[in-house]
Amino acid sequence: MLLRLLLCLMLVLPITAVSYAGEVKVAVAANFTEPAKDIAAAFKARTGHEASLSFGPSGQFYTQIMNGAPYEVFMSADAERPLKAEAEGLGVKGTRFVYAYGALVLWSADPKLIDAKGAVLKSGKFNKLAIADPGTAPYGVAAVETLRKLGVYDAVAPKIVKGTSIAQTYNFVSTGSAELGFVALSQIYRSKDGSRWIVPKSYYTPIDQQVILLKTGDKNPAAKAWMAFLKSPEAIRIIRSYGYEVR
Repeated sequence: MLLRLLLCLMLVLPITAVSYAGEVKVAVAANFTEPAKDIAAAFKARTGHEASLSFGPSGQFYTQIMNGAPYEVFMSADAERPLKAEAEGLGVKGTRFVYAYGALVLWSADPKLIDAKGAVLKSGKFNKLAIADPGTAPYGVAAVETLRKLGVYDAVAPKIVKGTSIAQTYNFVSTGSAELGFVALSQIYRSKDGSRWIVPKSYYTPIDQQVILLKTGDKNPAAKAWMAFLKSPEAIRIIRSYGYEVR
């Protein structure tokens, strides 16, 4: 009798575990693409829940969320938009926090173009400089702030090409469409290709990347589990492995 009961439990338990697995729809800032994929894999292994990830510029996501897009978690590249989401009733109060602190880097696929101090920007010896659109991407705002801090914005403005997101900006540089560009450190952190200058953080407004649980996800256990998992040691190790700071 006992053996028969144990066999029944072995058959039922896996089915029960699967039945509780859910899905969370997450809007993720483009700079966080690769870390988010790794976190999603670890999240599934740990909880059984699936994370459906969408990547793009934070400003565009915010507009979509305002217009009723069914995202349940918003991982922005700044603090401003999650704060607005909370203030305007789109996000759940008390759920917002910084999941990563980003860093800006000037990068070129040419290993000899960029020196250790980014002096190439003052020399002007390039035809195109790629940045993310500052209207939708916080890393684009940081790029403009850096250029103004260096006093070269007006001189290089005619050479600027704007990517719709930091991902497209990276593609401009990696394919040679632009000789150099401002990208997220996380995008090249694991690579030794090309040349780079990590921009001093005093040159731009801190990139405090915040996440918030949206009202659409308030009753979804998978969404709440994702928010909790972002604070786990496992997720933090992944985030740091891409060059972000976590405090």
